[in-house]
Amino acid sequence: MRALVCSAWGAVEDLVVGELPVPVPAATQVLIKVAATAVNFADTIMVGGTYQTKPPLPFAPGLETAGTVLAVGDKVTRFKPGARVMALLAYGGLAEQALAEESDTWLIPDGMNFDDAASFPVAYISSDVALRWMGRLEAGETLLVLGAAGGVGLTAVEIGKAMGARVIAAASTAEKLAAAKSRGADELINYSEVDLTEAVMKLTSGRGADVCFDPVGGDLFDKALSALGWGGRIVLVGFVGGIPKIPANRLLVKNRSALGSSLRHFRWNAYDKLTVSVETLLQWYGQGKLRPMITREFTLDEGVAALKMLTGRQAMGRILVRP
Repeated sequence: MRALVCSAWGAVEDLVVGELPVPVPAATQVLIKVAATAVNFADTIMVGGTYQTKPPLPFAPGLETAGTVLAVGDKVTRFKPGARVMALLAYGGLAEQALAEESDTWLIPDGMNFDDAASFPVAYISSDVALRWMGRLEAGETLLVLGAAGGVGLTAVEIGKAMGARVIAAASTAEKLAAAKSRGADELINYSEVDLTEAVMKLTSGRGADVCFDPVGGDLFDKALSALGWGGRIVLVGFVGGIPKIPANRLLVKNRSALGSSLRHFRWNAYDKLTVSVETLLQWYGQGKLRPMITREFTLDEGVAALKMLTGRQAMGRILVRP
């Protein structure tokens, strides 16, 4: 089968379209004919050999996908060939066919197309578990979203609104802030023009935000931490801007919390909570509260360009690749 192949650890520019063996599902796995796959920043880390896991070489990156079930393992009971599904993957989404565990696979509901389904698993589920279970966001609270036009940032804006929070979207350009506004953000902060902490304090009359969703890290983390009020929670979901150092004294003095949120934890250790998040997200999608923003679509032959657009932080929302 055709795939975007990583044959050695390195840069995304080294990936080439080539042939890989057709995957064979194990007892608990589902084989999916890929319709579309969304790219993620973690794909580039995996290709570089610095991700939490290293697939056996050669492999195709791609941590989520949507398509049609081709075959299932002997112990799979929830799916049959022909079913329309979306899935979280260990790797392999940037190919014509991909393997997923049954537990990481969900039926695509009526009314959802493959493009939206391919954009759904990583970004929406990651944001929901971060805000619901780690950030403990409640209706009426103020949520600060950094990188609010990115793949996960926009989903956090939508989910925050669906949870009943007041959402402050922070991004680096007016165009990106407009995207966040289109997804329901109540207030906008351009942190390339104004001080993030001062702007949040002004918008909250000095009280500060209750929760901060941070997929950026780097220098913005320090500003966001200062923008939290008493009992505020900052939830780290990524470090595209660099890995910050967390000053423990600034957590103590205002009873703040800094938390990490890994989707892997919920897949492997808290599946009951993951199930609640997925069911709620699909319900909200059916109600029109969630609308994936797909910025660009590429062919498999253009897969490198898709990943470079992501690493260059040029896109808003999700970037899809079609085999």
